[in-house]
Parts: sequence; C-alpha cells; structure tokens
Amino acid sequence: MDGKRAKIAKVADETKRADSEKITINLGFVDLGHIDLLVREGFFANRTDFIRTAIRNQLERNGEAARQSSMRRQLQLGLCHYSVNDLEAAKSAGEMLDIRVLGLATIASDVTPELARAAIGSMTVLGALHATPAVKAALADRLA
Repeated sequence: MDGKRAKIAKVADETKRADSEKITINLGFVDLGHIDLLVREGFFANRTDFIRTAIRNQLERNGEAARQSSMRRQLQLGLCHYSVNDLEAAKSAGEMLDIRVLGLATIASDVTPELARAAIGSMTVLGALHATPAVKAALADRLA
C-alpha cells in the first residue's frame, strides 16, 4: 500500500474508532451456533451484523420508554464535547457543570484534572466518556 492510501486507511480507522465503542459479550454455544447458521445461510453478513441488528431491533422496540426516560433524566442526546474554554467559562462564572449525556461525552485532552474538578460538579454518561486517564481519575467521585 502506498503512503497516501495508508494515510487514508489510518484516518478512516481513527474515524471508525471515534464513531463507536467496542464491547465484549459472552454467548452460550447454542446461541452462537444459531447466529453462525444464519450467517452461513446469508441472512447476515457476519456475527457483528447479526448482533447490531438485534440491538437495533430491541432499541426500536423499547424506543418510547427510552425517550421518556432520557427526557425525565434531562439527558443530552448525541455527541457532547467540553473544551478548556467551556470549562474555564463555567469556572469563571462560579458555576459547576452538571453534565448528563446519552451518547458520547468528550473532554478535551488539554483539560487538566484540576480544571475538570473546578468546573464539573457531576457527570452522568450513558454511552462512553472519552477523557484522559488523569481527568477520569479526578472525576471518579463525580461520575454517576
């Protein structure tokens, strides 16, 4: 692969990683065999395709309950990014942020643990939190 194609592949891989979170599940052998059978018969492209489809079907089936719960909990839906400027502004205003996200919450890599503690009062993230290990450690007692 030439340099340009390798760079494009690397960017695509990084974009894919930022767009999803890897999880691990344990399945019984019989369930796994049924999935493999459906894949072999052409109903699904692979195991991952089956699992994603099953999850989407369950989310759709329970969608209204999830929508009501997220409204009740006042969760922001989607991608929420917090920069140094965002946290400095809250700190300067004497406010503590109450972050509630359903999706992906990111705290910029240049945010210090001290700034995070000074600006974030509580954090609820249903999905994934991307922050430096030091910031995650500093906020551990504020994560619900």
